Amino acid sequence: MNQPGEDLVVGSGPGIPGGLVVPAAELDERFSRSPGPGGQSVNTSDSRVELDYDVATSSALTDQQRSRALRHLAKRLVEGRITIAASEHRSQFRNRAAARERLATVLREALAPPAPPRRPTRPTKGSQRRRLEAKKQRGQTKALRGRVDE
Repeated sequence: MNQPGEDLVVGSGPGIPGGLVVPAAELDERFSRSPGPGGQSVNTSDSRVELDYDVATSSALTDQQRSRALRHLAKRLVEGRITIAASEHRSQFRNRAAARERLATVLREALAPPAPPRRPTRPTKGSQRRRLEAKKQRGQTKALRGRVDE
């Protein structure tokens, strides 16, 4: 679905009902030698991928989505840009696909609206009564454990 070199497609979900398409021109990829798994070739090929996306100036996001994403990703952003690194695979192609999938997941979570606030509830009369009866029963059980006087 998210092939390297193509537009990044983020599936629909909360906060993005129609999905989202990030143009490939807005995604920057850098390659370096991978410290991860692999054989002799991993030491000579640039299989590690860093995917860089500028959230602050992206044309794919609406103003509301941009502000929500910037607020949610504030700790991960450097000058409005998020960087995703992938080096778990031996091949550069698979690492590129993994980084794109990870970015799509991060964006989907960042654009989701916050959960509604909790509405405090009170225990029902029946649950209060059952709780007190259980406490009385427990107290009677413990009271029977004392010394027996004749």
